[in-house]
Amino acid sequence: MIGRGLLVFIPIEQIDQQLIKDFFETNWGSTTMVTSFGSTDCSRLDGFVFLFDGEIKGIVTFKISGETCEIVSLDSRKEKKGIGTRLLQAAEKEAARQGCMKTSLITTNDNIHTLSFYQKRGYQCVKVIPDAVKEARAIKPEIPLVNPDNRIPIRDEFLFEKRMEL
Repeated sequence: MIGRGLLVFIPIEQIDQQLIKDFFETNWGSTTMVTSFGSTDCSRLDGFVFLFDGEIKGIVTFKISGETCEIVSLDSRKEKKGIGTRLLQAAEKEAARQGCMKTSLITTNDNIHTLSFYQKRGYQCVKVIPDAVKEARAIKPEIPLVNPDNRIPIRDEFLFEKRMEL
């Protein structure tokens, strides 16, 4: 049992699977992340979690293939507290430990805060995939047409990459 007021940063495999599933279903509509890279069940990936009083406050999931680590999801329930940055750094550190030469990720055009977040942390947009979200909606129809916070239509995917420091 996690103590009251205690913030814990731990590998995802040490968390109750149902807690992980509930987090994704509440925050993303399901455990499935769909991008032009394919469809992935985030609850089955490697990653790290921030817990506070037994509740997930942040999570990063990733998969490693050869020399590339793909960040599949990054979610912080408390912005501007360093949780997202620390989770991203943990994933990058694990990727480097496993011999990855780069990390990559996909985000959508509407996510203005996320676009700046990754660029400030050394990621570069290397490709724009126009209308990619339309195809993703065929698999995951709960993806909204418009971002409810800023009213930007959700259409395109941006591929970001970061070379690992040696």
